[in-house]
Amino acid sequence: MSKWVFIAILAIGLMGVLLGCDTASVPKPRGYFRLDFPEKDYRSFDSVYPFKFRYPTYGRVNSEDNRGSDGEWLNIDFPRYKARIHLSYKNISGNLNVMTEDARSLAYKHTVKADAIDERFFSSPTKKVYGVLYDIRGNSASSLQFFLTDSVRHYIRGALYFRCQPNKDSLAPAIDFFDKDVVELIESFEWK
Repeated sequence: MSKWVFIAILAIGLMGVLLGCDTASVPKPRGYFRLDFPEKDYRSFDSVYPFKFRYPTYGRVNSEDNRGSDGEWLNIDFPRYKARIHLSYKNISGNLNVMTEDARSLAYKHTVKADAIDERFFSSPTKKVYGVLYDIRGNSASSLQFFLTDSVRHYIRGALYFRCQPNKDSLAPAIDFFDKDVVELIESFEWK
């Protein structure tokens, strides 16, 4: 009798396998790692440079080997997110139009990969800070670029970079997160 019970269970199991596989398999959409971002909190950067600004506490200012023949630079690194805000400072010597056009052309070089480039203008007459933020959307190497000037003596250019292959879908949350930090840097920026 146990032989017949075994054969019946085997037959029922085989029918279940044959009848249960009638649904077509559907591939899952490609997913991306979830990024956990910290609370927004800022500290002041005020050193030997002729400017000061606020930057996120989860970033590190790196100003080593920062002098070149045509200016000075520093970086704000975010190692956990493989991100960097690169800042280049120059003195204006009758070449403000050239420098602002360079910033614009560097931003618009990304039109090959960009879906859109939006410009946001910043003006603070009391602090004498004027500039443009270029919001570059798409699979470009740099998502945010900007310049700030006092229109007379000082000029600084900045760009946000990620150390990874550009992918607008996977980077979108990080770009949105760091956009607020770049805007905080711009709005808190002051010349000394």
